[in-house]
Amino acid sequence: MIQPILKLGHGLSFPTYLLVISATFCVCLFWLRARTRLYKMSVPDGIDIALALMVGGFVGARLMHILYEFPDYYIEDPMAVFRFWQGGFVFYGGALGGFFSALAVIRIKKMDFYAWAEVYAPIAPLGYALGLLACFFNGCCYGHKCDLPWAMQFPLVDGLRHPTQLYATGLELVLFGIVLGLSKMRLKGQLTGKTKAWLEPSGQLLFLWIMGHSINRIIMESFRDDFRGSDLFGLSVSTWISIALFFSASTILLKRKREWVL
Repeated sequence: MIQPILKLGHGLSFPTYLLVISATFCVCLFWLRARTRLYKMSVPDGIDIALALMVGGFVGARLMHILYEFPDYYIEDPMAVFRFWQGGFVFYGGALGGFFSALAVIRIKKMDFYAWAEVYAPIAPLGYALGLLACFFNGCCYGHKCDLPWAMQFPLVDGLRHPTQLYATGLELVLFGIVLGLSKMRLKGQLTGKTKAWLEPSGQLLFLWIMGHSINRIIMESFRDDFRGSDLFGLSVSTWISIALFFSASTILLKRKREWVL
């Protein structure tokens, strides 16, 4: 089931990680077109944002891996920087790189950030959930050893381990269902009471997802056993980033809710 390299026959092969990531991007892009039309917004603008997310995400994910996780390796072999098909990406590096690249496009084209945040809100958890399958097939991001019935063997490490990629996928799909359901209710004008006060302003659902994702990630970090760089004050860098994102998103959520109520 874990197959880092997909054999295509006739001596051809392809990295499963890149194949799954590419397929995920295509699925999300297809849905983006539909949601853009649903919100009566510009499809070309939506695609520009998506391309910025893709390019910025790729560069950011690669750079964080190189500069933080394995800098000595790339100093000894600089050309390895360009062998991206061998793996070596960090989600939070990609998320931050993609976000700031997309934000730059939005600012340059003078688009409404919060309106586009509303469009992308359910796409984000779906993309992350599907993208985690790339990690599973690649055999990276594995968990600690365990003797549970569903424990799995991963390449290059000994013993049966937690399939943390699948745990994270499951939690993210739950978030996806919640965000998508609330998005549909908002479109139909079915939000009431406190829920309406919190989620009526455009873009709130994206910040709600960021909060939920941050909690999921903090939970998953306690299960993971792969090398992810040195810890800071006993916690992984990803955990610290998750904490920062949770409080940042909750602050924005509260601020916009207060502005809408007033």
